[in-house]
Amino acid sequence: MAISDPVPAVLPSVMSADMLALGAQLDALCHAGARVFHVDVMDGHFVPNLTVGPDFTAAVARAVRPHGGAVDVHLMVERPGPLLELFAPYADAISVHAESDPHVHRLLGEIRRLGCRAGLAVNPGTPVAAVAELAEELDYVNCMSVNPGFAGQSFIATTPAKLARLRDALPDRVLLEVDGGIGPATLPQARDAGAQWLVSASAIFGQPDPVAAYTALAALAG
Repeated sequence: MAISDPVPAVLPSVMSADMLALGAQLDALCHAGARVFHVDVMDGHFVPNLTVGPDFTAAVARAVRPHGGAVDVHLMVERPGPLLELFAPYADAISVHAESDPHVHRLLGEIRRLGCRAGLAVNPGTPVAAVAELAEELDYVNCMSVNPGFAGQSFIATTPAKLARLRDALPDRVLLEVDGGIGPATLPQARDAGAQWLVSASAIFGQPDPVAAYTALAALAG
């Protein structure tokens, strides 16, 4: 499965894609080498924005899985538990926010029971200690490098230091993901601090040629 391919890797975030040309864009990115695609799910409560649901995620999965691709679902929602079964058939990995539910340990176990990799996302103000306590239950950690909710935000300058602390606190088997503000200027900082999955939205889909933008970022990722 693509999700176990060697890292680091650039994950195109489809929240910034052209929804009327999504199929063609995903196909072109798969041919350019992209293998894990990031789907942001927002509920208008946990974050001040609304995005997509299971049907959209299913469409992404249908587009990328024939190419050996995988889908990374990021649930930016309050109390994500009831949604896990709705998204799991179309996801290869699901992350829930440490801040979204008092029982994330239970949620991580449920994600694995449903056959997906289990991830914990953390907002910029959430300390590394919150992740360290759950390290044995995790397959990956998604470190937010912006305040979640909107694409196109600026990368928070203190993120590389936090990524380094997270990498030190996690077992080697746990992948470290960074999400927000990742582009040509910031990707090397995140990579050098230990990030292995580098999520990029507007720096790919907001460019005149998304495939060329992805290819350039993938070359930086190494």
